[in-house]
This record gives sequence, structure tokens and C-alpha cells, in this order.
Amino acid sequence: MVFIKKIDLYILKRFFTLFVMTFLIVIFILLMQFLWKHFADLVGKGIGWDVLAEFFLYAAMTLVPLALPLALLLASLMTFGNLGENFELTAMKSAGISLFRIIRPLIISVSLIVVAAFFFSDNVLPKSQRNMYTLLFSIKHKSPELDVPVGEFYSGINGVNLYVRSKEQGLLKDLMIYDFSNGFNNATVIVADSGRIQITGDKKYLLLTLMNGESFENLREQKMSGSNHIPYRRETFARKEVLYDFDSDFNRYDKSLLQDRHVSKNIKELSHSIDSVKLIIKERSASQVQEMLQYRYFSGGVSWEILLEPDKNIDIKKYNSDSLFLNLEKSEMELAVNQAKERAKSMLEKIEYNKIMLGEPQMYINQHSSEWHKKFALSFACLIFFFIGAPLGAIIRKGGFGFPVVISVLMFVIYYIIDLTGYKMARENIWEAYQGMWLSSAILLPIGVFLTYKAAIDATLFSPETYVKMINTIKTKIFGVFKTRIVK
Repeated sequence: MVFIKKIDLYILKRFFTLFVMTFLIVIFILLMQFLWKHFADLVGKGIGWDVLAEFFLYAAMTLVPLALPLALLLASLMTFGNLGENFELTAMKSAGISLFRIIRPLIISVSLIVVAAFFFSDNVLPKSQRNMYTLLFSIKHKSPELDVPVGEFYSGINGVNLYVRSKEQGLLKDLMIYDFSNGFNNATVIVADSGRIQITGDKKYLLLTLMNGESFENLREQKMSGSNHIPYRRETFARKEVLYDFDSDFNRYDKSLLQDRHVSKNIKELSHSIDSVKLIIKERSASQVQEMLQYRYFSGGVSWEILLEPDKNIDIKKYNSDSLFLNLEKSEMELAVNQAKERAKSMLEKIEYNKIMLGEPQMYINQHSSEWHKKFALSFACLIFFFIGAPLGAIIRKGGFGFPVVISVLMFVIYYIIDLTGYKMARENIWEAYQGMWLSSAILLPIGVFLTYKAAIDATLFSPETYVKMINTIKTKIFGVFKTRIVK
């Protein structure tokens, strides 16, 4: 603490107070947006609060890399905006303290945050994403909580639609059941005056006890060959019990389900996967080239080695396809054309197959390479956003949640659009992975350097008088040129 000046403590306190607050606010907003996206998968499943709390925790941790740059931008912009609005920044500069000396403790602190963010992305984030997506997949495949509505069809039972006209003390009145579990051509229709629903003790099945009704079932599978009549079965009952599959337990899927996904790997695992798949692509490419040369391009009775060595005493003209074709009879021409079509079709199918054999591993590499660069690019983006927010706040000198929030959201939206565009370009193999994932940093870095320079020289970048003066100067020069030409 001896080496930390009071001014450094003052700046750090102002910054980290706003940083923690904005970080939590951004996490909350992003989490609400994420939950709204998966709202239909969570509602009506009867999930316990412990599972939901675990899901929220994993979701919040996966949103940290997205929330951290925005929080740093907003906190730095508000910190220096408040200092400028209260003339504290002016007082510091008048005392001979430069802007770089003022932000020096924040540069060191933000650099530590950037390093911590990288280790978080490399070690904590892959596990969080794997656990979150596994949990989300498990929740999606859980049967919905049993709550049969009145006056509409209930489709919560797999392959079954249930209609209930009314309820009375747990008793269902006027039931209609359409069972399509064996296909629409073998549907079973059941109607009953009343009935009850209960879940078996092992919570694996749903037991329907029906009273006073009848059922109709097609027996299409028992149709006699050569007959147009479809047998059916019609039954009238006073009491009937029907059992349906209805697993109401929450079953967690194994976390190894997403073990090979790029979102579940750290830097070392991503590098290993990329190198392994590159070897596979290299072997498949060499095999395809060899096959094409031997069996596709130089087939038909002539050795491809001979065609590739024109030094030997061979009359190439006798292999001219146009001459051979024109000397054929009409029937032979038709046969040759048909054979050529079949060979072209076969070649096209082979090319499509080779494309799939190389396209899937290439997509795998693109995803892993993009994720590899993303871990570095996101951490570096935090540093860039700080050098955009701090000088911008010093220039505009506006604090609070008004103008800084607008500027921060606008800058972050631009960054997100550029970053998403670069990721899609890299994923589709249009650009290299490093080009797509570093595109946003390459665009925003000059902006940060420019704003830092303007703030260091106390430039009035957003002053209307500056731009009015610039426009008047340009007008004067233009009119001066025209007057000179008219006089001549």
C-alpha cells in the first residue's frame, strides 16, 4: 500500500464501484434475455428449484465473456465522465498530472482483469458451457408436468391427444383420446363418460381409468393380401384401464455427451483436436487424388502413366474423342452418349461424396479454430473497450446512466455485429479463423488509439463549435479557390 498514491486509490475506488455494479446489471440483462429464449423449454416441466438454480448459475457463467467487455466500457466511460463533469479531471490536469498518469492504476487493474478473463475462458468457461448445455438438453427431454386443461386438447403424452370437457373433484368428464403412437394409419380412438388419471409408483407410466365408453381401432397390419377391406376392432366397456409411457422423473444426461464439442474444450484440447483432424483431412485428400488419377481421369484402357509421358512413340491423334465419336454409327453414338451420361452422373456422385468426406472435418476444424482464437480475442477486446471508454468519458465529460449508457450500448452493438459476422465467415471457411475472430479487434483498436490520443491532447472532439469552425474554414478555402479562378 506504500506504493499506491491517494489519487490512485480514489480512481480505483470510483472505477471498481461502477464496474461491479454495471457488471451485475449487464449479467442480469443478458441472463433475462437468455432465459426468455429458452422459456418454452423450462415452463411446465416441474423442475425443482435446485435444478433451476444450477441452470441459472451455469448460464450466468457462460455469459461472463460477453458481459465483461460491456461492463468495462460502461464503467470506464462513466468513471471519467463523472470526473470530467465534476471538473475533477480538469483539476488533476491543472496540477500537472497527465491523463496517462491518471489512468495508470486502471491500466494495471484492467490488465489483470484481462489475464483473469483469459484463464476463466480457458478453464472455467468450457466446463460451464458443457454442464449448462447438458442440463438444458436434459430439461428439454423431460416430460411436462401433468396438468390436463379443460376444453382443449392436451398433447403432453407422447403420441396421444387427450380432450376433457370438464372436471369435477378430480374426476374427468367426457373424455376423448386419440392414440397415434402406432402411426396415423393405425390410430385408436377412445371416448368415455368419465375417468381418472394417476401416475404409477415408479413415475414411469400414466394410468388412465375410464368408465362407460367405447374404443375403435384400425387393424391395418392384419389386412389380408388381395383384400381391400381393412379389419378393425370396436369395444364397449364399463371400466377400462390404459397405460401410457410418461416418465415424469428428471433424468440427467451424461456430461460426456458434449465432450467432443468445441465449446467444451480448453486451448490445449482445441489444439490437439485441430492437429488430429488436419491429419485426417490430409490422408483423405491424398487418397481421393490417387483414386481420381487411377480410376476416373485416365481410365478406359489407356494407362495414365503413358498419357503423362508424351515422349514415347504413341499417336495421340488416334485417341481424339471427336474423331472417334463421329466415326460411330447412330446406335453406337446413342450408346456412347448414354455411357458418358452415366459416367458423368457417377463422377458427380463421387465428387459430392468426397466433398462430404472433406467438408465435415473441415467444419470441425473451423469451429475449433474459431473457438481457439475467440479465447484470446475476447480478452483483448476487454482492453480495447477500456481504452475506448476512458478517453471517451474524458472527452464528453458526461456522467450518470444517460449518455454513457447510450454510447456504450451503441459501441457494443457494433462490436457484436462485427464479431458475429467474422465468426460466421470463419465457420463457413470463407475467411481464415484468425481473420474472422480478430476482425472486431482490428476495427475497434484504431478507434481506441484515436480516442486516447484526442483525450491526451484535450481535443474537443464532440464540441459543436469545433465542427462549425471546421466547416467555415473549408467554405472559406473553397470560395477562395473559386475567386482565384474567376479573377484569372
